[in-house]
Amino acid sequence: MAVIGLDHVQLAIPEGGEDEAREFFAGLLGMREVPKPANLSSQGCWFESGTLSLHIGVDPDFRPASKAHPALLVDDIDALETALVEAGYETKQDKPVEGYRRFFTKDPFGNRIEIMQRTAQ
Repeated sequence: MAVIGLDHVQLAIPEGGEDEAREFFAGLLGMREVPKPANLSSQGCWFESGTLSLHIGVDPDFRPASKAHPALLVDDIDALETALVEAGYETKQDKPVEGYRRFFTKDPFGNRIEIMQRTAQ
């Protein structure tokens, strides 16, 4: 028995935050919204891009994740950072990690998000 992969990452948002989530994850990050199965709660929304599945779930006791975070791989980190800054989101550089360029930002709800791009080695 072994873990063989990661199916999805879930982030919590407050009630009624789905439209803001769509603007951020689909609008700014370019992910595609996919339908949730009909037998699940109608709250929240799901997004995909490449092999990544990101589930956004409503938490009535929402508190933003300030340390735990997804690290999203991108193909043009400079363009995404510019788009985020122009949309009013702060970006923060952090300690270097070999083989990557990276920065942190927060989604509209304060959840920490790491943005990474592989560098040529």
